[in-house]
Amino acid sequence: MAKPHLLDGALPARPPSAVRALRWPLPALLAWGAAWLVYAALMHLEAPAGLAVAMGALLGAGLAALGGTPWRRVFIAGGFPLSLVASGAAAGVPAWAWLLPLAMLAVLYPLNTWRDAPLFPTPSGALAGLAERVPLPLQPRIVDAGCGLGAGLRELRREYPAAHLEGWEWSWPLRWLCAWRCRDARVRRTDIWAADWSAHDMVYLFQRPESMPRAVAKAALELKPGAWLASMEFEARELVPAQVLGCRDGRSVWLYEAPFRRR
Repeated sequence: MAKPHLLDGALPARPPSAVRALRWPLPALLAWGAAWLVYAALMHLEAPAGLAVAMGALLGAGLAALGGTPWRRVFIAGGFPLSLVASGAAAGVPAWAWLLPLAMLAVLYPLNTWRDAPLFPTPSGALAGLAERVPLPLQPRIVDAGCGLGAGLRELRREYPAAHLEGWEWSWPLRWLCAWRCRDARVRRTDIWAADWSAHDMVYLFQRPESMPRAVAKAALELKPGAWLASMEFEARELVPAQVLGCRDGRSVWLYEAPFRRR
């Protein structure tokens, strides 16, 4: 069986696991530090203790988007409140102050988004060369299914300037921010698994391994012949990729053309 093409000059290997592990704690440490800084500043200004705690916790909940997995987002969001309790500084804080970060987290990430990938941002330059490898019609219809804050849409626009771009996102705050950042794309709040994929020439995903079988089943059922499924980092193991685009950071973009070839 012929091997899929790898983009010239790319680094096929992923970064060593030690490097990836070293990279992870930094988002959590930065988020916790920022939350404590806000709390300390408000207390220095003699703001009510409940307000200081609530603002620090809200910031931590908002920065939970930096976590690459659901559990990492939980650790980031919960780090400041837990450390505050452990330090003893939480004495006398009203109960309502602890409810605000939980409410914000629920708004940012509704329940069904935790089963998918709430926020996996596409790295800058990750899709460089995609249009050369996957030539599409003059004005192709491309959708970023799970567009988050729009990093993938921006990369797709660089590759396909004339494309009709769509972004689908279930979290309404993320959808609103994405629409504001990517005004040259149509961004909708929708469930990517309920939406119709059949009208698109390419469906771009940055999901997670557990949701790839579901994406393959939907794409196989709905994508027209000649349309493409592009998956950032995570391979559809049941399919033979038509090509593999290597990224500068060692990740891969797995490219599958319908009708798919199964292993």
